[in-house]
This record gives sequence, structure tokens and C-alpha cells, in this order.
Amino acid sequence: MSIRIAIIGGGIAGATLANALVKHVHLDVHVYESAPEFSERGAGIGLSYLALGALETIIPSAIELFKKKAGAVAVGPARIVIGSGPNTGAIVSDISEDSGLAMNRAPLLKTLLESLPPKMLHANKKLSTVKQEDSGVVITFEDGSMESFDAVVGADGLFSTVRQAIVGVGFEATPAGWWDCRNLLPLDQVKARIGEESFEVDREFCWVGDEAFMMHAVVENGTKVQCIIAAMENDPPKTRKRSITRETLENALRKGWLGNPVATGMVELMLDQADPQAYSIWEHRSTPCYARGRLCIVGDAAHATSPWQGAGASLAVEDCVILGHLLGQVASVDTIEAAFRAFDIVRRPRCQGVIDTGLASGQLFCGQNPDVGLDSEKMGPAIGELYTDLDSLDITLHMEDASKQFKLL
Repeated sequence: MSIRIAIIGGGIAGATLANALVKHVHLDVHVYESAPEFSERGAGIGLSYLALGALETIIPSAIELFKKKAGAVAVGPARIVIGSGPNTGAIVSDISEDSGLAMNRAPLLKTLLESLPPKMLHANKKLSTVKQEDSGVVITFEDGSMESFDAVVGADGLFSTVRQAIVGVGFEATPAGWWDCRNLLPLDQVKARIGEESFEVDREFCWVGDEAFMMHAVVENGTKVQCIIAAMENDPPKTRKRSITRETLENALRKGWLGNPVATGMVELMLDQADPQAYSIWEHRSTPCYARGRLCIVGDAAHATSPWQGAGASLAVEDCVILGHLLGQVASVDTIEAAFRAFDIVRRPRCQGVIDTGLASGQLFCGQNPDVGLDSEKMGPAIGELYTDLDSLDITLHMEDASKQFKLL
């Protein structure tokens, strides 16, 4: 008898989990997406080589597949430079190795969906309620339809309905303490504003400084530059999105940045768009559990993190590999809860650790670490310490640990 599993959310996490589950013949999997069609918008996405290696346990040759079909390119070398104050221009770190792959979200999602049977995919189905009963889980959609499943996994993002059903009130997403704004511009235009010097070496440039951060990276085969300004947010607005002006940007960069011609140029570049917007960065600061009964959450629904370490998508992939590994071992509906508890036991410490180091990275990059400040000689080792645990996971041992926990429960 098949075990029926619903995945709520048809984004990157939901589609990745579906790929992990579809290969198990005893699982009857359905993916529900609230939008009229399965699609992704927004900035590009990065996956570490660690996450890509994990992904290849469910999608063989994923790296080559993404290069061929999703336009994935290597995340190239990066240079971290002091951007404000008397040490402006001092190099903190020069990272010469590739760290993973970057690609646009839309072609990545399309590639992930292509391997799934169309009958699994249900668009225009926005979840209204989820209720656990003795016989399983009943989900109701805003169109009035209802479905019953043996288990439900929420991959429904930052404001997850499934998350609320698991953890209740008091653990909603909250502002992390920063906002950012972005613009994608032609290479020649950016060079004219911030100078040729920033493009003399093949590097993504990260400018760290007092209460703010800037980044510019050449993308799209060397034709365009992704420009980002981020700043500390001491008084978060009620809405995540708001318009920005020259005054907004110059105020954000008031502490020693505006003597840096790269910073003044970046201000002009941010304003060179029809409606410049800033977005508050939100996170799940802590989460008491990722599963309750026959409900479970993955990706941003479980552990939305600030973007300072670029780890959000990679964590979601790790989630899907581990949960797929566990559910593949579920022989009856009676062991679903044990699989979900095992997932929570092994994944929550890992993800909470990355949330914590992400927060610490943002503080470090904005000159708020009291032991480091903007000392370029101290900052390099401090950055290395924050990335040690992030990059050291052995996915094979992680899968073995999950299986061990499952058997013990």
C-alpha cells in the first residue's frame, strides 16, 4: 500500500524534495504550489559544492545537469576589502578557489521539475488549513477543496502555514537587523561609476565597513554586474519592502563610507532604476522543532537565515537529501513520525548553527564585532572561524546518523 505524502510549496526546496521521494515506489507524492504556475523569481541562487555533492545522491550528475540546463556557472574567486574609515582599501582576504555554482532560480526550478511526473504537480492550490487527525492529515485549500494524506511536508517558505501548525505562535519570522538593495547593470556603466580598478582582477568584491556592506560581481558572461548595498536596520518597518532615496543610501553610508569613490559610485548605481527598493532581511531566529506528528518543515519554512554566508539554498538541499533518505526507509505509516523526529534531531542543530554564524558574519562584515572592528589583519581569521562548521559537514555520515536515530526511535 502506498504512503501518501503532500509537499506544500513548489519552489526549489519543494521540487528538490519531490526528486528525493519520487524514486521510492512505495511513496505517492504530490506537490502543491499556491501560484498559478510553478515559477521562481528574484535574485540568483548559489549552491555550495558540499550541497551539490549531497544533491548528486538523488540526482546523478547534478553539477553537469545544472551547467547544461540551468546555466549554472562556478562561483568564482572573491576579494574582501575594507570599505570605510582610515583603512579603506586594505585587503582582508583574497579567496582564489571556486566555492560552488550560481544560477538563476527560474531555470534551476524548471530543471528540477522536468524529471517529475506532471500528475504529481498541482498549481494554483494555496493552502488554507492543515489538521492532523487519527487517520492522517487533512489539508484544505483556499478554493475549498480538501485532500487527505499520511504526511505533509511544508516547503512553503518564510511565512509557512505548515510551520505555524507545527510550532504555533511566538516563532514567526522576524527582522534580522539589516536591509539590502540591488541593481543589475551593464559592465561598462558600472566601470564608469566605480572605476576600472575594481575590475583589474577577476574577483567578486565585498566591501566591509561601519554599519554597512557593499558587493559587486560580474555575471552573465562578463556583460553585467550585480550590485548590492546592505546596511544595518535599527528600526525595522512594518513591511519588508520600501522605496529608497539618495538620502536613505547616504545616511546608511554616513560612517566613513562616502570618502570612498566606490561607495559614492554605488549610490548612483542603486538610484539608476525606475523604482529603487530596499528589502528587510528576515530570519527564523530560533525554532523549537521541525516536526510534530506527521507534519514536517524544510528549507526556509524551517530555518530562514540571513544571507551573509549564502547558505540558505544549500541548507534546503541538505534537508531534502536527509528527509528523502529517511522517508525511503519508512515501511508503513506507523513509522512516519519516527522518521520526522530523526530528521529534527539531526538537522536542527546544523541549521541553527548556520543561522547563528550567519548573524555573526553580518555583524563582522558591518564592523560590529567588538574584538575585530575594521582591523583587516584580525578580520580574515575571524571570517575563517565562522565558515569552518559550515563547510565541514560530511553528508554521508549525516545520512548514517539520521538512519541511526530513526532506528532508535
